[in-house]
Amino acid sequence: MFKRAKVLFLYTETPLHTGSGSSLSVVDLPIQRERHTNLPMVQASGLKGSLRDYAEQNYKNDANAKTKITLVFGPEKDGSEHAGAISFTDARLLLFPVRSLKGIFAWVTCPSVLQRFVRDLTIAGVSAKVDNKDLNVPSVSDNEALVTNTSEVIVDNKVVLEEFSFIAEKRSEADGIAKWISENATPQSDEYKPWKEKILKNLVILPDNAFRDFTEFSTEVIARTKIQTETKTVAPGALWYEEHLPSDTLLYSLALASDPLGANKPNDFQTANDVLKFIADLQIDRFQLGGDETVGRGIVKLRILGG
Repeated sequence: MFKRAKVLFLYTETPLHTGSGSSLSVVDLPIQRERHTNLPMVQASGLKGSLRDYAEQNYKNDANAKTKITLVFGPEKDGSEHAGAISFTDARLLLFPVRSLKGIFAWVTCPSVLQRFVRDLTIAGVSAKVDNKDLNVPSVSDNEALVTNTSEVIVDNKVVLEEFSFIAEKRSEADGIAKWISENATPQSDEYKPWKEKILKNLVILPDNAFRDFTEFSTEVIARTKIQTETKTVAPGALWYEEHLPSDTLLYSLALASDPLGANKPNDFQTANDVLKFIADLQIDRFQLGGDETVGRGIVKLRILGG
């Protein structure tokens, strides 16, 4: 059982493809989705593997760090020796970007996603308070879109997303949620200051069903081909379509730490706190997640909170 936890926020800077295998639908290579909600997600194994790869590449000449990497992520060759000291949950969707008639795009979410997010914060021991008040997740009526009091996505008392319009309703609960996410979940570096302010103005809380529909039909579908060198034409059967989570999507995962197992543990590496400190000290800023690395997909900005 884990003893300590942190929340990892993953902000996609380029489209992200974490594949679930082939499909017989129009999209040949769909993204991973939760079975019971059909919302996009990133399986924990892929996230753990990417973070381990980052650590190994950046500390390949540091013997002490290599020992700790093995204790944290587990033995690379013989998993029966001992388990790793850290587990990751599947990365869940928090904010999804959708084209807006005003403001270019809006970040949309829904009550079910927010309620689950607050529950996960509790598991991680992270405060879900704004100005000393608990985050209040409001309910949303059909055809209604809750926005902040400083919203910049309203047109004639409506929010127009893609081809669909919703009645705009300014609510203080949306202000609190936007402020918490802006202060705690978005990347902290200077280049993100405009984005942190934009969330305060472009957050939209939709009904659950409308949110799910946007995450099913507003993902990016990209055509990929292979060109024959001799003819400069598409090779037979070499045209396929991949689904991606769009840039500016915000996901989160929990990093759950326990005391390290195995022999030869360094003296400064005995507890779950040491494990989480090691993860923080890696100073992971951006890393590559998912497929299509050679065409620039899957660049993710990381923020770690709590612990």
